[in-house]
Amino acid sequence: MRQTWRWFGPADTISIPEVRQTGAEGIVSALHHIAPGDPWTVEEIKKRQAEISHPNGSPSGLAWDVVESVPVSETIKTKTGAVRDHYEAYRQSLRNLAACGLTTVCYNFMPVLDWTRTQLAAPMPDGATAMLFDLADLCLFDVFLLERGGARDDYPEAMVESAESRHAEMSDTRKKALIDNIVAGLPGANAARTLSDVRAHLPTYKNISANQLRQNLVDLLSEVVPTAEEVGIRLCCHPDDPPFPLLGLPRVVSTEDDYAYLMDAVKSPHSGITFCTGSLGVDPKFNPVRFIERLGTHVHFVHLRNTKRLDALPDGRSSFFEAAHLDGDTDMAAAVKALMSEQKARRRDGRTDWQIPMRPDHGQAMLADLDRNSMPGYPLIGRMRGLAELRGLMAAYE
Repeated sequence: MRQTWRWFGPADTISIPEVRQTGAEGIVSALHHIAPGDPWTVEEIKKRQAEISHPNGSPSGLAWDVVESVPVSETIKTKTGAVRDHYEAYRQSLRNLAACGLTTVCYNFMPVLDWTRTQLAAPMPDGATAMLFDLADLCLFDVFLLERGGARDDYPEAMVESAESRHAEMSDTRKKALIDNIVAGLPGANAARTLSDVRAHLPTYKNISANQLRQNLVDLLSEVVPTAEEVGIRLCCHPDDPPFPLLGLPRVVSTEDDYAYLMDAVKSPHSGITFCTGSLGVDPKFNPVRFIERLGTHVHFVHLRNTKRLDALPDGRSSFFEAAHLDGDTDMAAAVKALMSEQKARRRDGRTDWQIPMRPDHGQAMLADLDRNSMPGYPLIGRMRGLAELRGLMAAYE
């Protein structure tokens, strides 16, 4: 697999020359400063390419390989307002990316919030820190800070009672920290959401069931995949993170079966999967080898990361933290072996896209990371450790 590294642009505290020293072969990036629903221009795309290939005017030996992500607007997710204009803006972004030589575009379809964590630097026993999702903290946020109607019914009674007691004792500083962790949005984005923003968006999903949201995703693909086919773009959908409903909002890209439905609904080699072992691995039923054996031909991009489940509820929801890449609940060695086998099958079949781009996703902050203000979840040393471990697996299987 091609070893890539996520870089958030000039705001990233990790420089391109530093990335080169990790052994990464390419860069994953996006234009976070462009609002969802607005087209990406050729000028802005080429500017980012130059920032990667020639930082400070000197060649870096790296190039922009994968786009992560071209965001899907709330207008498209809800199919409200000027949705036709947003479809066309998305198509134009794909045309412009292709004109600049970019061919792999990741996206997700999570309503209102992107990936969600309740702690961004939870202490680990060895002194490192990791991102953590705690259902009890989400309950406190949902019921007593967001004050969403009906939220109490989504959590066990004992959890709500505990959250009420903790809320009564929390300082304003701790409340603000929890709110910021949950609603702050993607690293690298210029505009973070507020509690008021989330409250304003929730009613737009009042009458949107999981089935309707799934159909809205299929409708988007029906609109943009023909353009992707025309210009040679491979679209790949990232799974929900975490892979279960949050804040009363449906989520429809959480399981192997969700992906099977999506691949069947819009049949095209240009509509595919971002295989994220961390997001999918929060589901106790996830089996990475079975997933690749069933749907591996549709995988265009891979995120290799590991999560460790904590305090699972009977309905499958659980707390979890970002484990080291070879620890956690997902058998990473088996996942990498299955992906390497998929690549070999593609080469035998003569596929030009036989080599799958991967990146070490997330990582625990350790050593010098602890004194560096990195993007949450994206430390230098922690990810470099993960990349080295994954590279070792790939070398062994190769």
